[in-house]
Amino acid sequence: MTPMNPTRRDTLKVALLGGATALLPVRLDAAPAPAFQSAPIRWIDGAAPTMHMGQTFGVAWPRGVLKRNTALAVRTVDGADIPAQTWTTATWPDGSIKWTAHAIPADVAPAGLIVTRGRATAPARAVKVTETTDAVVIDVGDLRWEIGRTGPALVRSASQSGRPVLGPVTLVGSVKSDPLHGEPVSFAGEIEKVTIEQRGPVRAVVKIEGRHAMADRRWLPFTVRLYAYAGSAALRIVHSFVFDGNAGHDFLASLGVQASVPVRGALHDRHVRIATDGQMFAEGIRPLTGLRRDPGRTFREAQVAGHATPPLATMAPAVRDTLERIPPWGDFRLEQPNANGWQLTKRTAPGQGWIDADEGRRAPGLAYVGGPDGGVALGQRYFWQRHPTALHIDGADGDAARLTAWLWSPEAPAMDLRPYHGAMGMGGFAAQNEGLSVTYEDYEPGWDDASGIARTSELTLWALPATPDTATLAQMAKAQATPPQLMATPEHLHAAHVFSDWGLPDRSTPNRTAIENQLDNLIDFYAGEVDRRSWYGFWNHGDIMHTYDSDRHRWRYDIGGFAWDNSELSPDLWLWYSVLRTGNAQAFRFAEAMTRHTGEVDVYHGGRFAGMGTRHGVQHWSDSSKQPRVSNASYRRIFYYLTADERVGDLMRDLLTSDQTLQQVEIGRKVPGAKKPNLPAGTIEMTFGTTWCPLAATWLTEWERTGDSRWRDRIIAGLDSIGRLPHGWMTGSAPFDLASGRFVDQNRGIRLSHLNAVFGAVEVSSELIRLLDVPRYRTAWFDYCRWYNAPQAEYLAKFGPPFGPRNLREAHSRLTAYVAHETQDATLAARAAGEFLSGDAGLGTWPSDPRHTEGHVTEWPGVSTNASAQWGLAAIQCLALIPEALDRATIQSPAALGERRVGDVGRD
Repeated sequence: MTPMNPTRRDTLKVALLGGATALLPVRLDAAPAPAFQSAPIRWIDGAAPTMHMGQTFGVAWPRGVLKRNTALAVRTVDGADIPAQTWTTATWPDGSIKWTAHAIPADVAPAGLIVTRGRATAPARAVKVTETTDAVVIDVGDLRWEIGRTGPALVRSASQSGRPVLGPVTLVGSVKSDPLHGEPVSFAGEIEKVTIEQRGPVRAVVKIEGRHAMADRRWLPFTVRLYAYAGSAALRIVHSFVFDGNAGHDFLASLGVQASVPVRGALHDRHVRIATDGQMFAEGIRPLTGLRRDPGRTFREAQVAGHATPPLATMAPAVRDTLERIPPWGDFRLEQPNANGWQLTKRTAPGQGWIDADEGRRAPGLAYVGGPDGGVALGQRYFWQRHPTALHIDGADGDAARLTAWLWSPEAPAMDLRPYHGAMGMGGFAAQNEGLSVTYEDYEPGWDDASGIARTSELTLWALPATPDTATLAQMAKAQATPPQLMATPEHLHAAHVFSDWGLPDRSTPNRTAIENQLDNLIDFYAGEVDRRSWYGFWNHGDIMHTYDSDRHRWRYDIGGFAWDNSELSPDLWLWYSVLRTGNAQAFRFAEAMTRHTGEVDVYHGGRFAGMGTRHGVQHWSDSSKQPRVSNASYRRIFYYLTADERVGDLMRDLLTSDQTLQQVEIGRKVPGAKKPNLPAGTIEMTFGTTWCPLAATWLTEWERTGDSRWRDRIIAGLDSIGRLPHGWMTGSAPFDLASGRFVDQNRGIRLSHLNAVFGAVEVSSELIRLLDVPRYRTAWFDYCRWYNAPQAEYLAKFGPPFGPRNLREAHSRLTAYVAHETQDATLAARAAGEFLSGDAGLGTWPSDPRHTEGHVTEWPGVSTNASAQWGLAAIQCLALIPEALDRATIQSPAALGERRVGDVGRD
């Protein structure tokens, strides 16, 4: 009840909450649930692998098909039961199951699988987790892992049939106060919290959180997950850390994971194996091959094969009596300082000289040390892509060797995260906007700070009963460098109606064929550019450049906002929707690497920018524009549901309250000529597409994952309040009440932005309209979709002047296509097809594929990644929504690719 004499606060409260009780939280007009259909599962590479260390994959189900607690089984296509572990990762609004995740044991690799209703089969030797007061123990058959709850050792030990084969596994590193001089100061990880997330029977997951410690300093917070699968001697390690130091004083000199390996027996029965892109490096600590005197064929063959040698008494006396004169090699170094060269060296002992042993181009990243009665292998994914990396073996001639996977090699120059330029007289907004105008960089002193960025790495640790043969080690190296992956078929995912509007590839007509071919061309082109341009390195791998420089014939790596893309205009979404509709392995791994990068490096995980991402720039953190459009959960959701990846699940959950950061980080702080709006207390200015929609994707994901209605209600509050504004979505932005989640009506006019709909707004709006019954939002979104690209005469007749520029017309064709499809308007469909096929402010020169000469793009003089990504999304959605209209339209062929020409020096 409103008071008789309402205060300003009372009036605001009524405005914010008005109408909320009349909302229907869930759409009631959803189509009847289809009949249950088993889910076909395939390997993304098209064939079963020779080896894998356990698999986890996600399956989508249509609304209403699976009730909660429905038992699901995994079987081969011939009906044979496969041991499996199943859990729910998302539900529909009616409570039915939307996404499930499934784990199967290692090396179970039939050509194809199905997930169907039925009781799951347990593995013959289930994974078991037990707890003690200070440790977590995982038993996988005869293998036992002991995981610490406190102290420095993530894994305290591992044993095979009671025989110790692994000692402590720790996080190690060092830091310098000067990048070029001074001695590095060592630090090590210290455990603060351990959580058992899964207990078997197929898969166990333990999450370890802590910080690195040196003297009285605790810093570099880390999260490490350990995964054990039935049938596997491996422990998968997903290692994440946050750089929370001072970039001007803290120069990481090394960072790695180190395992202590007990080594027993005679030195000639100890083995080192290091995988390369050529011949396996397979040697004994004390070599028995190549000697002037022959120990005997059986001895030589045993050492090369990794077996125990025959009794010493049977060795040729000329060698047996002089064994101590053969130098043992205790230390080995595989260094990968760049993406195109590695070097392997070894020495007998500290203080002795290093000897060159081998070299090559791209090592897969696996090393082993041990003997016939046990040893340890350690593999590092993205080994050459994430340079400078290294694998070190130390002390193999002693009682305990150290096997270290260096994420940042101590032999490399120290990590330098300082800003790449100084203030250059840009202390005030006027000068900063001049810089933006000429270099496209949104610079502000102090905002180019790397503190708070993160990186996730993937490793595999094997505790082995004996030295594997060379062929097995090669398979291990391949499986950890390019992990096999199961995925539900695109046909099944499409039938489940998950995510927004997409369809399966269709080449049934000439125009559809041309579009499909260009979609393939674009994936090939950008995946190829990653390698041609060496877009690699610890912090860079997974990202792509923003715009090409046709004068220098290279991408604009050193020009402000034209350098690293940082998710600008949603390349992540384009790649993941390509994966959904094709299941293509190249697209999957390209998208996966981008997800690992953009969710970690381009986003702040602590400090004053926590929850924000950084706009595109020369360094991934250099631009001063910090926004949710980059930390966008829409860019992570598809990977999460396809793989059930817990780290990405954490990243999305961390964003739930990131809207609060916008109280201190004002996005529009220096827009030229902008008048600061008069905001009610407790509100912030918020754009609908680049800010609210990314937040809504976060809340949607949490609601789906947990069923917590708070997040549903927060979404509904935003949807309804946008719909109540006089101009709805066309208002562009409005004050947002942080407490209620509603926008405040200030009777603003129309304000269209070419960026508002190109950071996942199209996709999340489509999903939300399907899921929630908020008629006002549906109307507001339809209006925006209908009028953004409308012909000038029609727009002016409806709204009157002004009619401002409409950049990214080609990209916005999918908005027109959406409303045409939803309203069954053939005229709008034809307009959408014309917009998409026009090449106007979009991709241009298609359907011809990009050509290269000596590594240079020769036919795409103005190629822009963000335009390509938006073209890809528009193509996928228009093919799904208006295919017949595309068939009737004419493909235009502009002379040059349509680089953004309107507003491309304006602040975005």
